[in-house]
Formats: sequence, C-alpha cells, structure tokens
Amino acid sequence: MALERKRSPSPLPGHNGQPVPTASSSSASARARYNMNPRSATYATYRSESPPASAYFSHFSGDHHDEPQPTIPDANAHFAYSTTLRRHTLEGPLGLPHSSTGVPSLDELRTVVQTEGARGLWEQTVGRLVASFSQREQYEQLPTHTDGGATQKESASAKFAHCSVQDTLAYFGTSATEGLSSRRVQELLATHGYNEFTVSTPEPLLMKFAKTIYENPLILLLCGSAIVSAVMGNIDDSVSITVAVLIVLTVGFVQEQRSEKSLEALNKLVPHHCHLIRDGKPLHLLANELVPGDIVTFTTGDRIPADVRLISAVDLEIDESSLTGETTTRRKDTEPCAFVNGANGHLNANGYVVPGEPVALAERSCIAYMGTLVRNGRGAGVVIATGTQTEFGMIFSMMQEVEEKRTPLQLSMDELAKQLSIISFGIIGIICIIGVIQKRSWLDMFTIGVSLAVAAIPEGLPIVTTVTLALGVLRMSKRKAIVKKLHSVEALGSVSVICSDKTGTLTKNEQTVTEVYCVDETVALDPTAPVAPNIHINPSLRKTLAIGSICNNALRNEEGAYVGQSTDVALLNVLPLFGMTDQRQDFTRHSELPFSSERKYMAVSGVHSSQSNGLVNGAPREMYYIKGSIDAILERCKFYYVSDDSTSALDTNTRKIILSKAQSTASRGLRVIALAYGYGPVENTPAPSAPASVAASRAGTPSAGFGLDKEKTNLVFVGFQAMLDPPSGPAGRRVGSFGRSGRAGRLVDGKGTGTGFADAISLLQSGGVQVVMITGDAEETALSIARALGLRVGAHAGSGSGCLTGQAIDRMSKQQLREAVGGVSVFARTTPKHKMAIVEAFQSRGAVVAMTGDGVNDAPALKMADIGVSMGKSGTDVAKEAADVILVDDNFTTILPAVEEGKSIFHNIQNFLSFQLSTACAALTLITLSTFFGLSNPLNAMQILFINILMDGPPSQSLGVDPVDPQVMRRPPRKKDAPIISTRLIYRVLFSASIIVVGTLFVYIYALADEQGMTRREQTMTFTCFVFLDLVSAVQNRGLGCGLTQNRMLVSTVSTSFLVQLALIYVPFLQSVFQTEALDLSDLFTLLALGGLSAALHEARRRYERELNAAMTFSSSVEELA
Repeated sequence: MALERKRSPSPLPGHNGQPVPTASSSSASARARYNMNPRSATYATYRSESPPASAYFSHFSGDHHDEPQPTIPDANAHFAYSTTLRRHTLEGPLGLPHSSTGVPSLDELRTVVQTEGARGLWEQTVGRLVASFSQREQYEQLPTHTDGGATQKESASAKFAHCSVQDTLAYFGTSATEGLSSRRVQELLATHGYNEFTVSTPEPLLMKFAKTIYENPLILLLCGSAIVSAVMGNIDDSVSITVAVLIVLTVGFVQEQRSEKSLEALNKLVPHHCHLIRDGKPLHLLANELVPGDIVTFTTGDRIPADVRLISAVDLEIDESSLTGETTTRRKDTEPCAFVNGANGHLNANGYVVPGEPVALAERSCIAYMGTLVRNGRGAGVVIATGTQTEFGMIFSMMQEVEEKRTPLQLSMDELAKQLSIISFGIIGIICIIGVIQKRSWLDMFTIGVSLAVAAIPEGLPIVTTVTLALGVLRMSKRKAIVKKLHSVEALGSVSVICSDKTGTLTKNEQTVTEVYCVDETVALDPTAPVAPNIHINPSLRKTLAIGSICNNALRNEEGAYVGQSTDVALLNVLPLFGMTDQRQDFTRHSELPFSSERKYMAVSGVHSSQSNGLVNGAPREMYYIKGSIDAILERCKFYYVSDDSTSALDTNTRKIILSKAQSTASRGLRVIALAYGYGPVENTPAPSAPASVAASRAGTPSAGFGLDKEKTNLVFVGFQAMLDPPSGPAGRRVGSFGRSGRAGRLVDGKGTGTGFADAISLLQSGGVQVVMITGDAEETALSIARALGLRVGAHAGSGSGCLTGQAIDRMSKQQLREAVGGVSVFARTTPKHKMAIVEAFQSRGAVVAMTGDGVNDAPALKMADIGVSMGKSGTDVAKEAADVILVDDNFTTILPAVEEGKSIFHNIQNFLSFQLSTACAALTLITLSTFFGLSNPLNAMQILFINILMDGPPSQSLGVDPVDPQVMRRPPRKKDAPIISTRLIYRVLFSASIIVVGTLFVYIYALADEQGMTRREQTMTFTCFVFLDLVSAVQNRGLGCGLTQNRMLVSTVSTSFLVQLALIYVPFLQSVFQTEALDLSDLFTLLALGGLSAALHEARRRYERELNAAMTFSSSVEELA
C-alpha cells in the first residue's frame, strides 16, 4: 500500500473503499467549526475570533516536568478545567459583536440593514432570540462527522490501525525524525483548526437570574397574581407576593453561585501540553497547537495529546480506562492490526464477500488515544486526528446531542402550578355564579373571587422549596459533594436505578496488594491501614516483598507518589505497611528482560551493595530476580525459599499446594504475581536497533534485553503477591494471618474502617433502588467485583448470573433491552453507546436513573441520565462538565446520604404543603360560607393578614428543616410521574382543614347564638380559635418519624407564634390594631381544650399513617426478596 501525500491529498483508501476521515472532514477551517448551529442552518451561532490558547500562558522552558503558568489573571474564564475545553466569547444577541454596553450600536444595526435589509434584520433578530431562549444545552453544537452528506462509519484510528508506519507517514507527508516543517503548520491549522473542544461561556448573571423566572411556571403564576392584586387594589397582597418571589429568586441564585465557586476552587486550570518534533527540533507546546502529521513523543506519566499512530514503542503501556473502562493497562507496539474477518473479507452464508471489520477500539495496539495516560515505557507517533475527530472528540459530540432533562420535582412543581391555576379560575367562576344567583354586583363578586383566588395560591411554597433545597445543598457540601443545581438534590431522592461505572468510581482504578503468600503463611492486608500490621514478618514474606520492589520499573514523581505500570506501583506501595523501604536503593541493575505477553514474566539481574549474598572471585555475586504469572514462574523453580540459610526442594505435593492457593486467589478476582530468584545475569539475544526518534526520547528504562533469555530452571520460588482494584471508599476489610492449612491465625487488624460499599449498596437496595455496575472489563472480572461489592448477581457467569455483555446488547432491539435490564445487575464489555442504551432502557421503564462515572466514556450517559454524578479527583474534565453532582473525595458511598437527603427534602416539602393548603382551605371555606349565607365576616382584614403570615411565615418554613427520617430509606422511591400532591396528601389536607373549620365554626356559631350578634369578643374568640388550631396543625404536620422536640426550629416558631397571639389579645396597642378584646380564663381554657382535642385527633391520624407506611415497607421488602 504505497501511498503518496500531495498538496491536496486524496483520501487514503480503507479496506472497504471508504476514505480515511481527517479533521478537515468536519471543519474546513477553525471558524467553520464554530459557525455550526445545533438547531438551525439558517441562524448560525457566530463567534468572534479568539486568540490561541498559548496566548494565555507563559513560554515553556523545555523541561518535561515544567508546566506553563497563566500570564493573564482571568485565564480560567477562557477554559473549562483544562486547556482542552475552550470557552470562546459569544457574540451579541443579533449575531453582532458585543459593544461596551452589551447592546448593538446604531452603526452595527445600520450595517445589518444595508447588507441584508429590514427583512434580514428582523429574521436574524427573531432567529437569535428563539435560539437563545430555546437552547438549554451546556455546550455549543460541534460539527457532525459528515462530509458532503456521507456518513463516516469509521474513525481515523479505525483506519490507520490497519496501516503500516511507512504508509501513515507518507499520507501525512511527514518524517519520523524531522517532523513537519513550520511552513506547513499554519496551513494545517487553517485547515483543521486547533486541537480543542468548544464549550459555551457561562451565562451572564442577569440572564441566569431572568431564567429562574421564565423557566418556572409557579413563579410566573405568582407574578401574575401580584399584578392582578395590584390592579384590583389589593396592594398588601401584591407586595407580600412580590417579596416572596424576590426571596425565592435570591436564595436559589446565591446558592447556585456558591456551588459554582466551589467548583472553581476544586478544579485548578490544567494546561494540556506535549513534546513534539518540528523541523528536526524538539519542542514543548500546548497540545492545542497540534495538527495532523505532527510527530509527538511521550513517556511515563504523560497524557496522550491527540489520537496517535505509534511509530516507536519501548515497553509502552497505556491506561485507557477513561476511554474504554478496562482496568488493565494496554501493551502497545507499532505493528498494524489485522482486520477481524481478514483483509479481504470472508464469504457469508449466501456466498457474498463481506469486508473485513476494523479491530475493536480496545484492541488497536498501535494507536494511542487522546487523553489516555502512559503508565510505563516511552514511545513516539504521528498525530492522525485532532479535536472532534479523535475518539475522545466523538464521545464528546455524542454528549452534546443529549438534551438536559427537568428533574422530577421540577416536573411536579410545573404540574402543581397548572393545578393551582385551574383552582384559581374555578374559585373566581364559582364566586361569580353565586353573585349572579344572589343578584349581587358582578364586579364586587369578581373582586372577592380574585382576592380568594390569590389567597389560595401558596406563595410561601417556592420559598420553602428553595430554602429546603439550599439547606440540602449546604449539608451535601459538608459531605464532600458539590451540587451544581438546587433541584438535583431532591432528584437523588427519586432515583430508582443507579448505574455506576466500575473503574475509578466503584473502584480506585489502581492496583493494591491485598494478600502476600509464602509457602508457610498468608497475610491478608487492609490497604487503608495507616500503620504496619502488628505481626512478626518471617523471612519468606520479607523476601517476597523485597523481590517485588527490586524487579520493578516504577518511579517516584515530584509529589512523592510512585508512577508507572499499575502492578509495579502496587508492589512498592505495600512496603510501608511492613516498615520496609524501596529495596532498589542498594541494588545496581545490570540488565533487564521486559515483560511480554508471550513470556508472561519480567526479569532483572544485578548486584547488591551489601555483601549479604557473598562474593564470587572477589566481586559481589550477581543476583537474578523474576516476577510474572504463577504458571510461568513455578515451572522454572526447583526449590522454595524458607530463609537465607535454608531452601527446600519443591516437590510435587508442595507445587500442587502453591498452585491450588494461587488458583483460589485468582478465582476471587485478584491478580497473582509470583516471585522467585536465582543467580547469574539475564542472558538474551539483542533486539533490532530502535529508530533514532526513540533514541532521542526524553526518558528511558534501564538497559533492557528484548530477546528471550536462556532458560533458568533452577530458580527458588519465594511466594506471590495478590492485588486488585479496591473500592474507592472505605471497604471495612479485616486483616488477618492464615496458616498453611487455611485456618484463621492471628488477628492483624480487626478494626473496621467505616461504612463499606456492601453496607451502602445493601441499604440502597433495601430502599428499592436498583444498583447496577457498568464496566468495560470481561464478564468474569466484572462478576467477581460485583459480588465483593454486594451486588445481586448469580454464583457463576452465564445465563442467570445477572450479567449482560455489550455484544448481547448489540443483538437486542430496544424493546428486548427494555425487558432485559430489569433483572441485570452487571453490564460487561460496554462502550459509551452501550451505556447510553442502558440508561435509555431504564428510563423507558419509568425509572429515575442516576449515572456515576469519571471517564470520557461515561460523559454521554452522565448527561443522558436524570442525575449525573462525577468524581472530583479522578474525574475527567468532560465527565465533571456533564455531571450534576461532583463527589469531591471520589467516595461512592456519599450517594447514600445524598439519596436520604433527597427523599427527606421531598417529604418535608409535602409536609409544608399539607399545612399550608389546609390553612388556606380552612380560611377560604370560612369566608366563602359567610359570603354565601350573607353572614358577618368572622375575620377582619388585619386578622386575615396575620393568618397569612402564619401560613407563609416561620412556622410553615420550619417544616422544611425536619431532620432526616431514619425510616426514609426503607420506603421505595417515588415514581417519576407521581404528583407532589398525592392522594394521601389530599386526605391529610382535608382532615386538617376540616378540624380547623369545624372548630372555628363551633366558636363562630356559638358566638352568633348571642342576640347581640358578632361583637369584638366573639370575633376575638373566632380568630384565636383559628390560630390555635392552625398552630396545632403546623406541629402535627411534621414528619411522621420526627419527635416533638427534634425539630427545634418548629418548636421555637410555634411557641413564638403562640405568645404573639396572646399579645394580640392582651396588649392594648395591638388590641386596637387587630380589633381584639382580652378574653377571660374560661374562654381561653375553652380554646385550649379545642386545641388539645385537635392534637389528639391529629395524633390518631399520624399513627394510622405510620401503620400504612409500615405495611408499604413490608410489601416492598417482600417484592425485593422475591
């Protein structure tokens, strides 16, 4: 496949005749990338030219470890998390540049009229306004991967994975040693654009504030009520409603701004930089400056800056977990990948030739993907795709296509606003009809109807909802969880399915030694223990740990942490638990045989500076250390280590015991690394010379042999270390020592480390929340981890195990997947598209889905889910940008209190609604009945105002801060379409309102029985009776699991309100204002007796509701067990 790169290249033909996609297939220029509109081809989202990312940072010193520093104080405002996600300044609402005042000038408007005419100005204005108000995505839409209407089926990495190094270099017209010429770079930048992704700038504060009004139907209803009240002359109502709305908007706005500030503090701007070769010279630049054809070099600890076709690889291992979800690092080489069905395809059952398929994303061994991490070795490669044409960029584009959803609480509040609107118009209509029947003035009755309708709208509801959500956000921030938007807190309480990525979310995405074995003893370790186990370490265990340290290539970075291949890092991190240090300090390495998948082991040789191993011919004896798979190591051993003075023969029985122990350990999902030693050098055949570009790499490993070493079959087996990717939170693992028989020996550390994953998942499942794990790992590994975490899976892989693979999902229709996911707890070998399909399947079943993840491959599903939860430390930039909630400490178990908080918030809002609606219902009923029967008004204007203060003031607000009910997690999640005013809530409102109405009417009718009519005493008794019964209603509408004194705010506000009511009766000044009269003790005791009777009736109702909840919890538990 000899190819020639021309000035205007023709597409590189693929195996099926399709052209290789390049960055230019989706953007003819940098500006063209920005001029795409997500909704309309007519009204494009124009953007002013922004300076390159390098303009915001200092120049590089050339040192590999030096990062550029921002040179502009507000550099953070131009990027999101890293320089890869770029915020560009959007232009004005008419598609014009912003003027200094934010409004287009007359000259700018005149230019539009001259070029497009008045019609053009009108169309552009309307189009931009529509796009501005309808756009809810966080991101600007990026170009789709199309060229002239032809859909690209394969990415650049899929094509070039099957091309040789020479063909790839020839296509891009570049050299492995010289790189691109500077003259071509500017031309390529103009063609392909910068290597970055465009995210929208934060909305102006005024726009954010305005959105809280016009996107909330309940707020719009209240604003309408305030206007109508002002027009009708009810200034008091208008002012009170306006104040309530301002409180709501201010509290919500301030809290969300605080969350944004917390995010800014959490995410320091990280410049994404790289090393490359241009004009034959090494350069150190921001990755944004890369273009296809650049030659980049990288070593341990580097992030791959773009999709790269490798041209050299020395012991190169790359962590692709953020892209593929697989825990193990991928070994890379430069050989082209073979097509799945052969280069020439194969014959199907009908005799037709089917083209060969590209190798899977995770199997492209000659491709390094943008954003992945080099764990070991070094390499170089040619950039084949930048920006949106990378695999990273394609997932990013998938995420943009997902529209944000309103939370269940927002939907419920929208529905409530509609219901209240209907009720308001209904009240007005009924009052007007009554007026017509009684031949009263139509205008007077309409005025009364409007007043009652306004009174029926609970203007305190938005205040309670916003304050309750804000307090929930504050409480979650103390638990290391940042909530971006207020309503996301309550939405977690509605979650019925939690789909969690495994790698980096449920697990730490790092290998940790949990077991050390020698022939005589096994020690199980707690990776979270801060001190060494309190046991005596025998010589065999110490030797096992020492060899793991010596036969190791991990390095210590500037922060003091080890970096390198995950297995090597784990073998070094375990040393401090035993009071040991890095054993390489007194070891001089002479040679090395790198690990390979064929050999399945790594070996090093060298000498110790100490003389403990004796001298040979006056020189230190050369030692040979080896680590690898148990099979590869054990077959080369003839002895096993006891101590420096004793090695025993490895007989058949001992060999079987070691193999049996290793197999049982591996069956629990642990990776087993066997260790042995011998004497002499690593003898090998030399490898072919590496390319010059590799020799010029910035870092290297010790002298390595690339051939097979001569078989050493007289090695001494020492032991093995077993490791796994542990849960990312406290695991509560015990540490123990076990004898050779396998029976428990001495207790090393019996202390728990807190609530573990199994406990958190068990509580979630007992509360009706289905927890599922989604991973890119193989089925067996996924099931092993799932069992350790306490997920409900079968005993073995296969049918009935509760596991579904990505291949099985591909064979299913949407309907089949919808039916299948209900019984699945583990999804293995999944891609980003599979994750989106899984979330969509659960949502189609009516579930409220939360998705947790940290990788690029999780971002589309994070945005598609009802609630996206990202990790704060390990989470990628794209994942954190797409999520609604960020766990600062990466602790998955934080979701449990978050769900509790969400459920508690919803129940508190319902309790408030019950009290407020019952008060409003009772007041409206009294006024309506007195109006209908032509009786004297039982309450005057000032008394009604005081009742409104009670209804919307401190007593009602304090119901929103009830403590979390300990039984809340035992109740099943509410359904997505469940109304906030449930049937039980309606019954409770009617019950509470009936008690208030009956009690108040009793006093009212008793007062009217006096021939003197309605005097000030009778009106005072009626008013006081209503207030006392209303205060009882406030206390008894608290949470069913909340004790009388648990909500101290409720106790204090109700007590204060009671004392204020007594002041209204007995303080002369207040008597004149509220037209009240001092009551004698007999009247007061009568009212208190009515209050006591009301409390008793409410307590009976609360006991009945608790019994209903217990029955509901029992039935849901039975369903879960079934």
